[in-house]
Amino acid sequence: MIEDPPLVTIRRQWSRPTKDQLRCCEEVPTVHFVDAMGGRGALDYRIRPLSGTKATPLVGPALTCHCGPADNLAMFAAVATAQPGDVLIVSTDGFTETCLTGDLLLRMASHRGVAALVTDGLVRDVAAIRDVGIPVYCRGISANSPVRNGPGTVGMPISLGAVSVNSGDIVVADEDGVVVVPFVAIAQILPQIAAIDAAEREFDQAVKGGLAIPEFIATLLKSDQVRYLDE
Repeated sequence: MIEDPPLVTIRRQWSRPTKDQLRCCEEVPTVHFVDAMGGRGALDYRIRPLSGTKATPLVGPALTCHCGPADNLAMFAAVATAQPGDVLIVSTDGFTETCLTGDLLLRMASHRGVAALVTDGLVRDVAAIRDVGIPVYCRGISANSPVRNGPGTVGMPISLGAVSVNSGDIVVADEDGVVVVPFVAIAQILPQIAAIDAAEREFDQAVKGGLAIPEFIATLLKSDQVRYLDE
């Protein structure tokens, strides 16, 4: 027989990105991080800014939390564990029959200095959440309420929006979505950002200047790698 797990399992110590690393991520579009990670790293497109709110550029270390379906006990524990600036990134395994949280828990999170909530679940009390002021990225809205039964985890690896997330990963978000930069890859990814930004600006300037056919496409179309059926 399998024994019942603890109601909440918490890991309190984990590596955090430095302040300099977080500063390097500020004002950098999420798409640049995706480009630096081989075209991946963004959460599922359904995880988006709460309805009626504008996507606020966001940078912060992830504090992971896993809540079972229709449950948010572990999120209360995560709020109690959070440090100022942390981004609560809460997995519900994509459960959509009840909300994960409403404004009261998020207001308590704001008192703890939490920077944002990112979840693959739903929220409620939308008008009051807007008043709290914490950016919320979620899959939608439901008035149905959860329970506080557990089990759940805080600070442990989770899967959210088809992306594996660990506490200490850097979470960046803007109007294009939410991207997770793995802590173990921060030192390799950040040096690439300047070159990606420069290349993007150069290409953007060329397109705005009238470019219609990039050189790599023109070269491909003249090569033996393309077969024209009308010749």
